Amino acid sequence: MTGALHDWLGGGPEPDRATRRAAVKESLAELVRRAPGHSVEVRVPPFGAVQCIDGPRHTRGTPPNVVETDPRTWIALALGRISWTDAVADGSLRVSGSRAGEVAGLLPVIGSRSDPAPRT
Repeated sequence: MTGALHDWLGGGPEPDRATRRAAVKESLAELVRRAPGHSVEVRVPPFGAVQCIDGPRHTRGTPPNVVETDPRTWIALALGRISWTDAVADGSLRVSGSRAGEVAGLLPVIGSRSDPAPRT
């Protein structure tokens, strides 16, 4: 992740769209690498959406387990700059479904551990 993203999360100027997009895509790809599957959909509009966490595939309509947030909040979560609990509490992270909260245990995905989280 670039210094521009860290500066932005610390209150500095917003990085250009390409930098934000790349950060979201990279972090979502790492999330899927750590927890492949189709039980939870993680949405970070307008830059990406992925399915992760082992379990049944969802193919039509609104998925039963959804995590959705804006790019700034997602990047902060991916870097471990904010907690899942705080993001849910302030409304910047919306979580629905019984398995969506499992994503919290996989964060941060950038600049943290390189091995997948143990499955329980």
